[in-house]
Amino acid sequence: MTTTVTVPTRRVNKVVFVLLCFFFGSLGVDRFMRGQVGLGLFKLLIGWWATFGIWPLVDFIIALVKLGKYQDDFIFDNAGRWVEPTAL
Repeated sequence: MTTTVTVPTRRVNKVVFVLLCFFFGSLGVDRFMRGQVGLGLFKLLIGWWATFGIWPLVDFIIALVKLGKYQDDFIFDNAGRWVEPTAL
């Protein structure tokens, strides 16, 4: 017997996500879109200052790398982690 478990997911348009990540990543917009409100607030308040802009840059690069793996939308689970499209 095979059991399948479905995980609730959040879908975000990948082009909109990458653009907002580039222009407003230092404000934590990408983390809010992923559903990570706590990290979004932290990034908004001290993320740019504390990491000298490295954190928004790394998030943007990760989004660019993941861009080719997804067909239409980026998929995140309820915790905001990336869900690989082959796992669906």
